Amino acid sequence: MPSTKSQAAAPTAHPAIGPAVPLAKFEPIRSARAFEEIASQIRNELIEGRLKVGSRLPSERALSEQFGVSRNTLREALRSLEHAGLIRLQKGASGGAFISERSGQAIVTGLLDMYHLGSIAPAQLTEARIWLETIIVREACARATTQDLADLNTNIAEAKAAAACGDFPLRAEKHLDFHRILARMTGNPIMVIMMNGVLDVLKYFIHKIGDYKNTFVLPSRRRFMKHLEEGHVEAAVAEMETSLKRLQRSYLSRVDVSAGRVPATPVARKRRSAVRKPVVGTLEP
Repeated sequence: MPSTKSQAAAPTAHPAIGPAVPLAKFEPIRSARAFEEIASQIRNELIEGRLKVGSRLPSERALSEQFGVSRNTLREALRSLEHAGLIRLQKGASGGAFISERSGQAIVTGLLDMYHLGSIAPAQLTEARIWLETIIVREACARATTQDLADLNTNIAEAKAAAACGDFPLRAEKHLDFHRILARMTGNPIMVIMMNGVLDVLKYFIHKIGDYKNTFVLPSRRRFMKHLEEGHVEAAVAEMETSLKRLQRSYLSRVDVSAGRVPATPVARKRRSAVRKPVVGTLEP
């Protein structure tokens, strides 16, 4: 029988694995939903600083004894923490459960789940992207390095090559990578995580609606780079917003078509706007 007496996890170390686990203080579980309490205790040890990024948790046997639960219950708790991005499970002789350095993946997964469940509409997705990008561009302009500019210009060249050979998936990926580079240029991990989350949902959305013409994007990129390199922040922001709003209208018109609805003409939109408020996120020019 597993001991019900409170025990502390013994430090574990491996020269090729990373830092040893400090004396994490786990208590026996008495809750009916044991896996939730296990996850809560592991989170608390991280908060208290007894577990750190890269720390390896004790073995399944040692943890199940400390918590006073079966290995199946323990594995359920570890899987929930893995899905949340808090730990990573590694197989093999040097494997085990490690505190993850990539917990931001939970945000990305959460946004994708919300989109698939219908909690995020295409108009809201593209609108949020425009708002977020405005902040990112301002900071990227202020912090751009020579290497950053080189990375952006290389990306533009790769996107042009993908477009020239008609490779839509690669073209779309390169265009999204341009925005990931801008997010990294802010030097703020929160902005990087949020932008990656939005772009991952957008990637799914773009591939869902299929190929589309966006010949205006590359010329816009070149104008944007000119403003960025010359330090004209407001001009760079304006160029990016104009391009993204044009893309947004293109995306949403294709959603209308795929749903069997004929996109409204500019005249029809004006007539509609006279009798009701426009749908949030459609951002007319």
